[in-house]
Amino acid sequence: MRIVVTGSAGRLAAALLPKLCADPGVAGVIGIDRLSTLFSHAKFEPVVADIREASARALLHGVAGVAHLAFELLWGRRPLREMERANVDGSQLFLSAAAAAGVPRIVHLSSAAVYGQGSDLDESAPLAPLPRFQYACQKARVERWIAHALPRAVVLRPTVILGPNTLPLLRQLVAAPLYVRLPDPQPRLQCVHEDDVADAIVAALNRGVAGAFNLATPSTFALRELARLRRPRAPGVPLSIVRGAAWLAWRTTGWGGEIGWLDGISATLTLACRRAEVELGWRPRFGDWRDIVAASY
Repeated sequence: MRIVVTGSAGRLAAALLPKLCADPGVAGVIGIDRLSTLFSHAKFEPVVADIREASARALLHGVAGVAHLAFELLWGRRPLREMERANVDGSQLFLSAAAAAGVPRIVHLSSAAVYGQGSDLDESAPLAPLPRFQYACQKARVERWIAHALPRAVVLRPTVILGPNTLPLLRQLVAAPLYVRLPDPQPRLQCVHEDDVADAIVAALNRGVAGAFNLATPSTFALRELARLRRPRAPGVPLSIVRGAAWLAWRTTGWGGEIGWLDGISATLTLACRRAEVELGWRPRFGDWRDIVAASY
């Protein structure tokens, strides 16, 4: 089978593409991204294009599956509507074209952030993204559209993805000499290794499943524990100060993108992943957050 991967120059794609190309059941992989994809393999064909372009949609004919990873996380000083056009409008246009082309298996990478907050949530929990976290709100908008327009598609909801290709903002958060001090009781969070997420995508493309699947390692952590794992004496900075500094940096330089992510780390969000285990045959190889951090840096 031939597979199309959007966002092929992205960080998660760096973990996914080698797995797809190593799969004997995959005859070829077409990678679509606005940037050049550095990955190289005999089975891989990189295409520089925007998913909103007709040239990108023309690549969908005759493929067996789509892994839709393309999504903008940080929007800096660009207008919010521009982020929405890329994330929401672009996703709907491309995935609609995939369905119209008869692609039998469509996998959309969403995020646990669509839940907003809660403990041990399964996939039946309502989508309630934190209103100031635009990335989460846009993921939820795409999910609601998929549920209506593409009910046979697969939606994956990973928690924070860590690994060698971790987003710079997350890498800085883990390696910083200080941490965001939050009031007790400390919010509990989860993470998942990029290789485990890539394995779930491959499983979803190979199995006749549909609907949403949570992806997380079973163990939970607080930001304080995460910071002190690497720097035992790391001091804490009040959230109000961090929020003010982040807002100023974003408004003046665009650094750090939207500051809604601070809301995301300020509330407990943990997932139950039984459905992925049963229907996808997925179990994370990295079972403890400490092992994931150690493998990421």
